[in-house]
Amino acid sequence: MARTGVFVCWCGTNISATVDVEKVAEAAKNFQGVRFSTTYRYMCSDPGQNIIKQAIKEYRLDRIVVAACSPSLHEKTFRKCIEESGLNPYMLEIANIREQCSWVHKNREEATDKALQIIRLASAKVLRDFPLEKKFISVEKKALVIGGGISGIQAALDIAVAGYNVVIVEREPSIGGRMARFDKTFPTLDCAACILTPKMVAVSQNGKVVLHTYSEVESVQGYVGNFDVKIRKKARSVDLKKCTGCGQCYAKCPVKVPSEFDMGLGMRKAIYVQFPQAVPNVPVIDRENCRYFTQAGKCGVCRKICPFQAVDYDQQDEIIEEKFGMIIVATGFTQFDHSVYGEYGYGKFKNVITGLHFERMVNSSGPTGGKIICPSDGRDAKDVVFISCIGSRDEQKGMPYCSRLCCMYTAKHALLLKEHNPESQAYVFYIDIRAAGKNYEEFVKKVQDEYGAIYLRGRVSRIFEKGNKLIVRGADTLSGSQIEIEADLVVLATGLIAQADAPKVAQMLRIPYDKNNLFTEAHPKLAPVETITSGIFLTGACQSPKDIPDTVATASAASVKALGLLTQEKLVREPQIARVDAVLCSGCKLCVQACPFKAIEAEEIEDRARKQKRIVAKVLEGVCTGCGVCTACCRMSAIDLDNFANRQLMAEIEVV
Repeated sequence: MARTGVFVCWCGTNISATVDVEKVAEAAKNFQGVRFSTTYRYMCSDPGQNIIKQAIKEYRLDRIVVAACSPSLHEKTFRKCIEESGLNPYMLEIANIREQCSWVHKNREEATDKALQIIRLASAKVLRDFPLEKKFISVEKKALVIGGGISGIQAALDIAVAGYNVVIVEREPSIGGRMARFDKTFPTLDCAACILTPKMVAVSQNGKVVLHTYSEVESVQGYVGNFDVKIRKKARSVDLKKCTGCGQCYAKCPVKVPSEFDMGLGMRKAIYVQFPQAVPNVPVIDRENCRYFTQAGKCGVCRKICPFQAVDYDQQDEIIEEKFGMIIVATGFTQFDHSVYGEYGYGKFKNVITGLHFERMVNSSGPTGGKIICPSDGRDAKDVVFISCIGSRDEQKGMPYCSRLCCMYTAKHALLLKEHNPESQAYVFYIDIRAAGKNYEEFVKKVQDEYGAIYLRGRVSRIFEKGNKLIVRGADTLSGSQIEIEADLVVLATGLIAQADAPKVAQMLRIPYDKNNLFTEAHPKLAPVETITSGIFLTGACQSPKDIPDTVATASAASVKALGLLTQEKLVREPQIARVDAVLCSGCKLCVQACPFKAIEAEEIEDRARKQKRIVAKVLEGVCTGCGVCTACCRMSAIDLDNFANRQLMAEIEVV
């Protein structure tokens, strides 16, 4: 006969302020199978857990109900607690009387009655619980990092330093990401290349790190510890092993096209290296613009001039299949498409640019050699207007969220403008100044007080050309006046958004993403770099807009989480998985389509009763996470979830 113990938590006043916990505990003694019931102020604390352990021993309890907060917070805590007392950890039910009761009600009497009913349900279900045994799986001692920006680089270095192999897959010809385009970083004004390049070199020279640049992840199968990944290495038409980076090929190339790296402000060749510090420092051929490919073999100068025969026009894409223990996603961000702001004239007026254009201008290795000029005619830009929140905090045209770093990079640009041209004047239109990082507020004040940047709180309503000037009209809400400024250059502080293919990547990895296509963590506070798919971690701005310090911090956090798995010989898998009753299964394959983790496949079996072969669903135990989607969609009720079976749920319904 079952012997259940019920333990009701006060949770300080979180529960007890609304629920009469003593009354609930007393009433629970009358539930079927209950042999002991009590309360404690903080059941998750050591004294609270000791109460549970002592009661298990004294009253010979064989199943436990803890009435407290959400199981997502402390279910593991209480499972460990009862396991230490000799009980199977899955003979436990959590009755959520905080989030689902006390926090959503004000009437104490009604909340108490509801809490009692929630505990009644849990007590009925626990009677039908049965012991489950933990499963163990092997771990491939290698990590995959998707993305070679600063976050991917940092994560890879952290893992490699610990002595484990790691592979970086980067879609661009070189690692470095967005940071490689920057001139200086706020608030310390460090040279971006000076702090990024050593890390890029460290990655390339580390024997534990393998770089796959100009490559993309095509598919991901498997589960934590054993991910099967296909990587497509695109043909760069240059042999990485033969090339020495001498540069003769692109020096002689006759084709020039706008440089994506320089935001179209400069030109590059059809065979090119993205930037001088590129890693690997090996050129790639742009086949869409190379005359050899567009004009049926004409030209071929780069192959003729290469002294090492490194140019290979016949090179084809290569598919690499590797197994990884875990994956770190560091795919970064892209800029908001500011063309929707027609009133600002982007695309119409050459002298309206974005912050990233400005970044390439002020960079000494950029297309203008560090000169801040007007793209329309090349003259020096003296009066420059910066407009913040382009695509951020704008539900009608852009994204509802704040991009976090626009205020700071605009302040940095205003400072760099004055440093490059002491006679210049910066005007900054802003909604609010959000400078929440270390020394950020001081940096903004320095730009205003020492560098003379004029900050105007308000929106710009219109920009139009007058001669070779841009007329910027807006409002200063602090003074209540209309503003009109003659500017040489207008710089739009565009927000940070998810990469265009973020939903595709999320679906491939089987991780969730929000309405803004940003990847979603398992828990915003307790698991900020983990995902609901075990073994896949997030870092950097693919999760939410982040500055460089926060990006590097999350990269190290993700690498530590990955190392926590890599250091284990075997991983524990939750045994609460789906089970298929082959007798009831009709082979409709609806569960195969519905499973978000690809944990169900169709298989052919021999039906001896019917003397024929038929198709049934099969659960891949190593992949199944026990989410329950398949059980909900099964028309024949042929799928049950261990300890969440239909008969257990019916027992809960019947008791109320």
